[in-house]
Amino acid sequence: MTTASQSARTGQYKAGLAWFAAIGSLWVLVLIFLGAFTTSTNSGMAFPDWPLSNGSVNPAGWLTQLDKFAEHSHRLSASLMGLITIAIAVWIHRTESRVWLRRLAVAAVCLVIFQGVVGGLRVLLDGMQVNMVNTSVGRLFAMLHACLAQLFVCNLIAIALACTRPWIERSLPVADGVRRLGVACCALLFTQLAIAAVLRHSFAGLAIPTFPYATADGGLLPAVWSFPVAIHFAHRTMAVVLTVFLIWFALKIRLDRGAPLLMRAGATLLIVLLGLQITLGAQIIWTYRSVAMTTGHVLVGALTLALAFTLTWLAHRDPIHRLA
Repeated sequence: MTTASQSARTGQYKAGLAWFAAIGSLWVLVLIFLGAFTTSTNSGMAFPDWPLSNGSVNPAGWLTQLDKFAEHSHRLSASLMGLITIAIAVWIHRTESRVWLRRLAVAAVCLVIFQGVVGGLRVLLDGMQVNMVNTSVGRLFAMLHACLAQLFVCNLIAIALACTRPWIERSLPVADGVRRLGVACCALLFTQLAIAAVLRHSFAGLAIPTFPYATADGGLLPAVWSFPVAIHFAHRTMAVVLTVFLIWFALKIRLDRGAPLLMRAGATLLIVLLGLQITLGAQIIWTYRSVAMTTGHVLVGALTLALAFTLTWLAHRDPIHRLA
């Protein structure tokens, strides 16, 4: 790298980069929605090959057949996401003086490439069965694919927020307690989404077919246990734990004098998303896994993590900013 290009790097606000990074962080949510729709319609194996679809980038019938449309649109949007991520990383590498932000951008590129490979292995190894958990090797990779998607969301949000004017120019003197609680909530949310990925790809969505109780006669515990029942029950139990932590986190932000109005509004929205997510979870049971309810539940789960991470990342702004 030449001295001239090094001197061009700054930590100042760049409107073009900020907007482009924001678009990238929004597009990843579109990608998750398409992935959730693909899973909800059982379309993950609409095409048995990868990276092409039936040997083509424009396979016959993908605009008229639902399963092919779901899977191929997901693949196309993932390819676009890869290009967006690389563009963000190059832009940041050429213009940003903040070393930690350049490293985040490199991590995003590594994640998006790895995510694409994992998605491909989900397809290519679907024929190999794992009898112990009644699933395929491909579906095991699908579980990992779902978890990596959540990490990628957080990575892109961190980059996008770090490029905004408020992050660069304003202090956010939030209390340490808010930071610690935010980290705990993000860890719990990620754990819950990982459990949900296992549940989805183990066909355990209706392993407990009643809600809110675990049995038809009002029991709190399932009458009969198996792996699908256990993973489903773990998902419900974690939902209770998360409800407590997210409400606590939101209240902590609302009462923190150092939290700006935007963070306080975000805390309120977090509770709204929590209520919506619980409602959608109940509707999945009551509608016997309606595609709309299941897809919505996955999307709102990702949005909840995205918002909780946004609030947590903002709370850490001052310590992180000192790294520059």
